[in-house]
Amino acid sequence: MGDDSEWMKLPVDQKCEHKLWKARLSGYEEALKIFQKIKDEKSPEWSKFLGLIKKLVTDSNAVVQLKGLEAALVYVENAHVAGKTTGEVVSGVVSKVFNQPKAKAKELGIEICLMYIEIEKGEAVQEELLKGLDNKNPKIVVACIETLRKALSEFGSKIILLKPIIKVLPKLFESREKAVRDEAKLIAVEIYRWIRDALRPPLQNINSVQLKELEEEWVKLPTGAPKPSRFLRSQQELEAKLEQQQSAGGDAEGGGDDGDEVPQIDAYELLEAVEILSKLPKDFYDKIEAKKWQERKEALEAVEVLVKNPKLEAGDYADLVKALKKVVGKDTNVMLVALAAKCLTGLAVGLRKKFGQYAGHVVPTILEKFKEKKPQVVQALQEAIDAIFLTTTLQNISEDVLAVMDNKNPTIKQQTSLFIARSFRHCTASTLPKSLLKPFCAALLKHINDSAPEVRDAAFEALGTALKVVGEKAVNPFLADVDKLKLDKIKECSEKVELVHGKKAGLAADKKESKPVPGRTATSGAAGDKDTKDISAPKPGPLKKAPTTKAGGPPKKGKPAAPGSTGSAGTKNKKGPETKEIVEPELSIEVCEEKASAVLPATCIQLLDSSNWKERLACMEEFQKAVELMDRTEMPCQALVRMLAKKPGWKETNFQVMQMKLHIVALIAQKGNFSKTSAQIVLDGLVDKIGDVKCGNNAKEAMTAIAEACMLPWTAEQVMSMAFSQKNPKNQSETLNWLSNAIKEFGFSGLNVKAFISNVKTALAATNPAVRTSAITLLGVMYLYVGPSLRMFFEDEKPALLSQIDAEFEKMQGQSPPAPTRGISKHSISGTDEGEDGDEPDEVGTDVVDLLPRTEISDKITSELVSKISDKNWKIRKEGLDEVAGIINEAKFIQPNIGELPTALKGRLNDSNKILVQQTLNILQQLAVAMGPNIKQHVKNLGIPIITVLGDSKNNVRAAALATVNAWAEQTGMKEWLEGEDLSEELKKENPFLRQELLGWLAEKLPTLRSTPTDLILCVPHLYSCLEDRNGDVRKKAQDALPFFMMHLGYEKMAKATGKLKPTSKDQVLAMLEKAKANMPAKPAASAKASSKPMGGSAPAKFQPSSAPVEDSVSSTVEPKPDPKKAKALGVSSKVKSAQGKKVPSKTSLKEDEDKSGPIFIVVPNGKEQRMKDEKGLKVLKWNFTTPRDEYIEQLKTQMSSCVAKWLQDEMFHSDFQHHNKALAVMVDHLESEKEGVIGCLDLILKWLTLRFFDTNTSVLMKALEYLKLLFTLLSEEEYHLTENEASSFIPYLILKVGEPKDVIRKDVRAILNRMCLVYPASKMFPFIMEGTKSKNSKQRAECLEELGCLVESYGMNVCQPTPGKALKEIAIHIGDRDNAVRNAALNTIVTVYNVHGDQVFKLIGTLSEKDMSMLEERIKRSAKRPSAAPVKQVEEKPPRTQSINSNANMLRKGPAEDMSSKLNQARSMSGHPEAAQIVRREFQLDLDEIENDNGTVRCEMPELVQHKLDDIFEPVLIPEPKIRAVSPHFDDMHSNTASTINFIISQVASGDINTSIQALTQIDEVLRQEDKAEAMSGHIDQFLIATFMQLRLIYNTHMADEKLEKDEIIKLYSCIIGNMISLFQIESLAREASTGVLKDLMHGLITLMLDSRIEDLEEGQQVIRSVNLLVVKVLEKSDQTNILSLGQVNGDRNYLYSLCLWRMVRLLPDTINSINLDRILLDIHIFMKVFPKEKLKQCKSEFPIRTLKTLLHTLCKLKGPKILDHLTMIDNKNESELEAHLCRMMKHSMDQTGSKSDKETEKGASRIDEKSSKAKVNDFLAEIFKKIGSKENTKEGLAELYEYKKKYSDADIEPFLKNSSQFFQSYVERGLRVIEMEREGKGRIPASTGISPQTEVSCMPAPTSTVSSIGNTNGEEVGPSVYLERLKILRQRCGLDNTKVGLGPLASDRPALPTVSFSPQQDERPPLTSLLSKPAVPPVASSTDMLHSKLSQLRESREQHQHSDLDSNQTHSSGSVTTSSSSTANIDDLKKRLERIKSSRK
Repeated sequence: MGDDSEWMKLPVDQKCEHKLWKARLSGYEEALKIFQKIKDEKSPEWSKFLGLIKKLVTDSNAVVQLKGLEAALVYVENAHVAGKTTGEVVSGVVSKVFNQPKAKAKELGIEICLMYIEIEKGEAVQEELLKGLDNKNPKIVVACIETLRKALSEFGSKIILLKPIIKVLPKLFESREKAVRDEAKLIAVEIYRWIRDALRPPLQNINSVQLKELEEEWVKLPTGAPKPSRFLRSQQELEAKLEQQQSAGGDAEGGGDDGDEVPQIDAYELLEAVEILSKLPKDFYDKIEAKKWQERKEALEAVEVLVKNPKLEAGDYADLVKALKKVVGKDTNVMLVALAAKCLTGLAVGLRKKFGQYAGHVVPTILEKFKEKKPQVVQALQEAIDAIFLTTTLQNISEDVLAVMDNKNPTIKQQTSLFIARSFRHCTASTLPKSLLKPFCAALLKHINDSAPEVRDAAFEALGTALKVVGEKAVNPFLADVDKLKLDKIKECSEKVELVHGKKAGLAADKKESKPVPGRTATSGAAGDKDTKDISAPKPGPLKKAPTTKAGGPPKKGKPAAPGSTGSAGTKNKKGPETKEIVEPELSIEVCEEKASAVLPATCIQLLDSSNWKERLACMEEFQKAVELMDRTEMPCQALVRMLAKKPGWKETNFQVMQMKLHIVALIAQKGNFSKTSAQIVLDGLVDKIGDVKCGNNAKEAMTAIAEACMLPWTAEQVMSMAFSQKNPKNQSETLNWLSNAIKEFGFSGLNVKAFISNVKTALAATNPAVRTSAITLLGVMYLYVGPSLRMFFEDEKPALLSQIDAEFEKMQGQSPPAPTRGISKHSISGTDEGEDGDEPDEVGTDVVDLLPRTEISDKITSELVSKISDKNWKIRKEGLDEVAGIINEAKFIQPNIGELPTALKGRLNDSNKILVQQTLNILQQLAVAMGPNIKQHVKNLGIPIITVLGDSKNNVRAAALATVNAWAEQTGMKEWLEGEDLSEELKKENPFLRQELLGWLAEKLPTLRSTPTDLILCVPHLYSCLEDRNGDVRKKAQDALPFFMMHLGYEKMAKATGKLKPTSKDQVLAMLEKAKANMPAKPAASAKASSKPMGGSAPAKFQPSSAPVEDSVSSTVEPKPDPKKAKALGVSSKVKSAQGKKVPSKTSLKEDEDKSGPIFIVVPNGKEQRMKDEKGLKVLKWNFTTPRDEYIEQLKTQMSSCVAKWLQDEMFHSDFQHHNKALAVMVDHLESEKEGVIGCLDLILKWLTLRFFDTNTSVLMKALEYLKLLFTLLSEEEYHLTENEASSFIPYLILKVGEPKDVIRKDVRAILNRMCLVYPASKMFPFIMEGTKSKNSKQRAECLEELGCLVESYGMNVCQPTPGKALKEIAIHIGDRDNAVRNAALNTIVTVYNVHGDQVFKLIGTLSEKDMSMLEERIKRSAKRPSAAPVKQVEEKPPRTQSINSNANMLRKGPAEDMSSKLNQARSMSGHPEAAQIVRREFQLDLDEIENDNGTVRCEMPELVQHKLDDIFEPVLIPEPKIRAVSPHFDDMHSNTASTINFIISQVASGDINTSIQALTQIDEVLRQEDKAEAMSGHIDQFLIATFMQLRLIYNTHMADEKLEKDEIIKLYSCIIGNMISLFQIESLAREASTGVLKDLMHGLITLMLDSRIEDLEEGQQVIRSVNLLVVKVLEKSDQTNILSLGQVNGDRNYLYSLCLWRMVRLLPDTINSINLDRILLDIHIFMKVFPKEKLKQCKSEFPIRTLKTLLHTLCKLKGPKILDHLTMIDNKNESELEAHLCRMMKHSMDQTGSKSDKETEKGASRIDEKSSKAKVNDFLAEIFKKIGSKENTKEGLAELYEYKKKYSDADIEPFLKNSSQFFQSYVERGLRVIEMEREGKGRIPASTGISPQTEVSCMPAPTSTVSSIGNTNGEEVGPSVYLERLKILRQRCGLDNTKVGLGPLASDRPALPTVSFSPQQDERPPLTSLLSKPAVPPVASSTDMLHSKLSQLRESREQHQHSDLDSNQTHSSGSVTTSSSSTANIDDLKKRLERIKSSRK
């Protein structure tokens, strides 16, 4: 009992494992109780028992085992983790339970198996049970069959896969054991219950008695469809439903429901395919041709026996079919005809769809043979043609059938009609479209009038069948002419017809066989799957070859295809070292001394530790000699190295001794049997010395020797761990260097990558740069062997390091690892023979990926996760997918077992939520990289569904799918994909997207393969149908793919496959095949492939996917873009010329004699124009394609034929690239001599060169680029301007080449792009390059972004199209790119813009993610350039081109050629220090005298100014209008090129060269002034305005600061600009095109100009400023009111001026209210109020903005009334909006008030008058007066009335009216009254200044609310002007302004009464004067002109007084002055005359 008590105390799990059976029994009982208690199936408790379950079922004690089985059953039923134990438990049940004698045990065992099936583990259970069928114990076999039977009976055939069971049934029927046979019979009956007759064929060969018994049993079975009685967990709801139905007696419905499941399994699917071709008699083909009919009969009988097999394996049956066809058609013996027909029937039935390709050959022959009368022949032929019909479609054979219909023989006609009738029965309305019906009906209608009655009857039957299939509606149109009798006959026939299955089912089922009906979902899917696996399993031969033959999986160099071979490779590599390895025990020092003394001289041992180094050296020399003489077997290595390590050992201080020591170690290692034990003694010392300057090399030699003796992997690991356990960085870096070399010498096999990686990571983190560099070098070497997967381990390194690593990897790309030179010799002795040795380097490559440790993740793929992924709620599905992605990411590399993940993911590929589909694709891509080559096993169940996704309608989903497929193919190679029918089935689907993507993919992959599975032929029929697809892209892709199919299948097979096409199609396809034949690339050669295998093809391939799952890996190789092209181009290089492929060869002989002298380009007058017209009128194809199709090449050839020498054209379009090189060489030679010709054919030359970009031959590409460089240099010298047409058909293709992997090419392309800017505006290049940044090729993206940066740097912001904002936003997107280079390029570009444009960049790029923004800010900080206001080379936006448009040649030529570089330098120097321009204000003086005398040459010719009448100068605003330079005579007939010409001219407006700009402005002005032409500008307005304000900014920042420039040139430029703008803003339709952003910049520019004090100081400065004033008014009035109103809202800075503009707009509102978009304006106001809340505005010095805003709102309220609240639609959360509250208040306020409200009625509005009806009339009267004062027409009258009133009622109080108004208005009124007083009382009048006409007031008046105060104090005292200047100085000082120059704003002249400059902070009422003055656009208030004039003259006097004292001597002009030098008219006259003189002298 003592024993018992011992185990009683143990915990359950220990009891269960106890050796005493009682203890176990008790443990199992307790476990059972525990299991029953746990309620939650997901409880963690379950996991504790996972390991026990197998023990429970396999217990050796029968009693205990029973209890264990009970516990196991409960566990499996309730635990969520039970699924993990399936395999081991079921195999335990099979082997240890099914053999038990107790029936109870067996029952429990079966129950457990069924329970596993219920918890969704059916496949695993079935697998174990099927294994059990091979057991020798019949009891076990019987139990397994019984279990399978029960499972089938309970769960149904959907869950239990029948195919594997049926496969083993015949074997079971042959068993010796009766029990097994009986059980087999039972299961056969059960299977029959589910699939009915489909079971017959597989069992046809069993014993006839057994078969008879079965038949008897089968008959007894009920006919109803069986239903499963037990359901999987996931289907339990179904079960509940079923029970409800049954209880409701609703069985009928269920029956109907599942009715379609009965024929669910197709017998054909269950059969094993039989290979018969090899079994044909050897002499079959001879016999079938024999003269004796008996021999022919023998041959046919042999075939007949073979084709009786119900399922035949696919193969090349072409020859057999041909032979049979010949017998049918030609044999005279009718018996043989019938026999051959039977053989054809057998083939068609056995091959099904696979026979379809031969159908077209055979059908016509059979139909013709119906002339035979013998019934048995006719019957055989009918069976044959019916069977053949099922293998193809009616469409495919329709041509052949229709051809026979016209035969004269009535039997043929009859039988053909009957065949058509039978065929129609298989059709449905969709498979019998009108297009097919029409020809058939037409032919049959002829037959119904035939003289032979049998022909008529057959025709009636056929027409009747058609009527039944497609309905009367479809057929009636064709029967219009049939008389009633015949029509009735047809209808009668149609009623008799029975279709194959119902009306709808169409083709599918009656092919008895052809195709499983839709019902067969999972079952057959999986069955099919297994099938393919089974087929591939027994073919190790080809599989093993895969590494060498298959370039198909480019990346994995030589990865063995079969997992098995990996093992063998591994063992082979190891075998050497294993047999060789020397194991040696560690010896004690004494033993070592003893052994050493036996072989070394005694003196040597004594002197080892001598203190004299010379003695030690001598000792070493002796030691060395001894070692050299020793024999390998006698050398005690360990003893010798211990002697060397003896004191002083490795601490030896003398370097000579040390060097010897190290050398001896190397010798010992080389010469002796050196063991790892010995190595461990010395390695530490070696590592210690490796960094030593003198001894380092010896140490490395010794290490290498040891590595050779002990194998590199072991040595390397030791050395690395030693190096990194010590601190010496020199040692570490040298160790890494040694290892890099060692790997190259020894190869990579056996190295533990993982261990190195941790060491390398340590090294990368080292502070010492040498260590880091060495680590990166080592990584580079490893990369050669491991490929890009290596990078995955370093993705979390810092970006800087990562970019270094990437750079190193890039260097290695394209290199192949060197063959190992060491480490082989010894091991080759040990048994690798020569052959294998040759493979060595390859093999090394193969294992590398296997060296990467892979994680098992199947346990993480739990059933919850799987159910999550297939949840109904998409968010949960997404969570599931996120988890999966996380699991894979974390694991990096995974093992192939991923549980149920494939089925779950497959379901997500057709998710309705496209985002999830994309996510799934990303996961699958990760999966491919993570699983590596093992992903092969999932190709069929997961890979093919990915291909289906290629048919998605969304572009991005397709791109992701393509990327995924590429990532997979890269790991698996192509064989898996091409085997079987899956791919051809996909291609068969008539989805244009799917077809074009799939064909594109095949065209990319096929050329890289050296061999393909035969199944590729299955795709050919679909390829042909794609060639005739409705969709052009599909046709194009199919044509592209054609040569590559031919490359693998050969022309013969492809041509044969056209047999079944319609004759018309056939001819077309054959023509295409001919073309493709000429272009057919050679298969990649093995040798070439091998060299590139390890690296070229592979490394790049895996590289990107890891870092950029979708984006980059679309391209999937490091040469991403070119790769697909490479594929095509293999063909293209020749295909490009294929066009004339046929003609050229015939001419070659003549070519030699042809005369090659004379010009190569023939100038055809107007040829280019005509071509452009044709292209524009769509008469020819527009040059736009992704890869060049034949029609483009043909077209180009035709176009060239008229203008290129014949012999050159032949070279250019030759199929051999060497001829292209010749052509290019000739073109280079003739470039200079034939400039005219080159320019005349330029469009064709450029198009031809784009074709060369699609060639794969680098030499042609280099040549082409060389030629382009020369060409563009020539064009720029000739000052040619590229036309839009030439640019658009060339630039995009050139930009593709920027992404080439080769540096040289990229550089050349960049150089060409640079040169192109000289002949094509940079601003137009910009969008093309921008488009290039969208490429999938990361190199291309990076290069394009860099190029954009260069453009902005060179030409300023105006190149950014369509607007800088849009362009920069697009560029900024790339900051988040996955590719480092792209990120850098994007950052650099934006930094460049920042350097040009300053902080405004941040506005333009919009919102960025935090990470991107921080990267950008960091980069900007680093670049540390001060932003310069003007771009460095802005001047050069276009090279100065004086442009005359010569439309005949349609070329724009520049004026005198200028040397670009000097021009650029000049530009740089001009804008070198733009900051200076802003800080140092300079006065520019015009020295008229000097100009007058200067009759020398003038630097630039100016446009003549328009002649003015002298009086005009007194007009308020003068716009100097440039007189138009004679524009080219052809300006009118710019025909097609108007838009591009306008673009070009506009781009010149912003030119840095003043002349160019003026020239352009003049031309635009001419267009704008002529009404009929002004429309041409439509669509270019924003562009023009952008160019204009760019020019304004350029003048402001650059020209004005340039002392060398004549200032009157600037004035002329200003005049032109302003003149143009005024013309533009007078044309309302054009003015309205200006957009908000552009108007904002324009207003900003104009205001800046008005405030530019430097302008006033110029002679005509005032004139300019007045013009600007007028222009601003025009802009405000004419442009789109919504846009201009929005503008005022948005802009917070310079708010005063913008406020004034708004006042002007408010005045216009009553007229414009209906034309504006109120919603948008209110949104802008809302945003403004959000950014500047009340509190913030109240802090402003001036309350002007807030008043403006209120006035605007008030006016809007007044005009719209309550409706205004309906216009808040654009505001998101209007309830929170301050604006809504404000408007509501206003509405309420206006409701409360009655009577009239003045415009100025806001809370603090100007002169608010409370007009309550009760008030006295006095108030009304005063109000009336003030109203007048406030209106521009009556302001004087109002002041006069007020004066009278005050005189009359001296006590009247006008304070209330004034106090609410602004200080300005008050002082204005006071001043007005004083002036009237002075006038009335005759105190003398103020002299008027003549410079201003009264009309000025109208256009430029301040707003009523901000009436301008008079100069002087508001208290009305008169003060002298000097006082004002003093005050002004004081104020300027207070504000920290410079007093050298007192500037009143430029507009002094246009102001009624000028206020004092109020810079002082205290005067909040008054805005800064400059702002006041510079804003003309303000509703005017009355002014006294006299008063104004008096003030001006006072100012003038004061200026003259102070000119020499107060002011600096050079300040000659005070800003107040209006006219140039004095107020007298005489001066103006004088000035005019002088200007006249200057002008005339210039002429």
